[in-house]
Amino acid sequence: MNQEIERKFLLSNEGWRGLGQGVLMRQGYLSSDPDRVVRVRIAGDTAFLTIKSRMVGLTRGEWEYPLPLDEARTLLESVCIRPVIDKVRYRIPYAGMVWEVDEFFGDNAGLVVAEIELRAEGQTFDKPDWIGAEVSDDVRYFNANLLKHPYCNW
Repeated sequence: MNQEIERKFLLSNEGWRGLGQGVLMRQGYLSSDPDRVVRVRIAGDTAFLTIKSRMVGLTRGEWEYPLPLDEARTLLESVCIRPVIDKVRYRIPYAGMVWEVDEFFGDNAGLVVAEIELRAEGQTFDKPDWIGAEVSDDVRYFNANLLKHPYCNW
């Protein structure tokens, strides 16, 4: 089974800026139910349909399939739950791992989080000095929840 093991953190300072190139992402949800999240994402000039199962601990099933860009645009504009999430993702290598920093816009402007994907829940890793408090267990920070409870309303 495909699985995702991910930990999520707030940022403690701006030290991450300039360390990685950003890619504009637009993503929308066909389902934001915690048992079956179904997402359409355009990242740069590529598009994907992603299905995620309920999270158990830090692990959940994840299946991702390429989509034609025109179809993804149509789904985002006419089928996905509103609003669509806009963000820039920066991939930053650090100590043999890759951190993904997401800077959100629109109703989620001001929110910046970092994620790291692991091979096992207990895997150890080094944190850059710009990593702050962990929010992996705080559902407010799940992208699918930002639809119903955008950062501007916190």
